[in-house]
Amino acid sequence: MDMHNARDTGAARVEDPWYDALASGWGEPDDTDSAARRARPPAAREVYTEVHGSAAFQEVRRRYRRFVFPAAAAFLLWYLAYVVAATTAPGLMARPVVGTLNVAMVAGLGQFATTFLLTWAYARHSRLRRDRVALELRWVTQEMMRGRGR
Repeated sequence: MDMHNARDTGAARVEDPWYDALASGWGEPDDTDSAARRARPPAAREVYTEVHGSAAFQEVRRRYRRFVFPAAAAFLLWYLAYVVAATTAPGLMARPVVGTLNVAMVAGLGQFATTFLLTWAYARHSRLRRDRVALELRWVTQEMMRGRGR
C-alpha cells in the first residue's frame, strides 16, 4: 500500500478534484491585446495607496466612523453606568420591579437587549450606507490589480 508522505509536496495536478482552475487564474478568457498583455499590472502597494486616497474610500470610512464611534461611546457609557450602579448603589439595584425581578436584573437583561439592538443597527447601517459603495470600490480595486482601469 502506497502512503502519502507529508514531505512530498509536488505541484497541484490539474486533475486534482480540489484544485480550482478558475480561482488560480487559469481558464479565464484573455480579452487583452498583445500590447496590453506585455504591460505589467501595477503593484498592489500602488493600487491600494491610490484607492486609500480616493474620495469613495474616504466616504466609506467617514460613514463607518459616523456610526461606530457614537454607538460605541453610548454603549460603553451604558455599560459603565450599569457597573457603577451595581457597585455603588446596591439598594437601588435590589429594588423590586415586578415580583422577584429587580432593577439589577432588568438592567442586566437590558444590556443583552442593547447588544442585539446595536448589532442589528450596525448591520442595517452597513447594508444601507456602506456596502454598495464598498463593493464598487472593491470591484475598481480588482480591475486596477488586473491592470485594466484607473
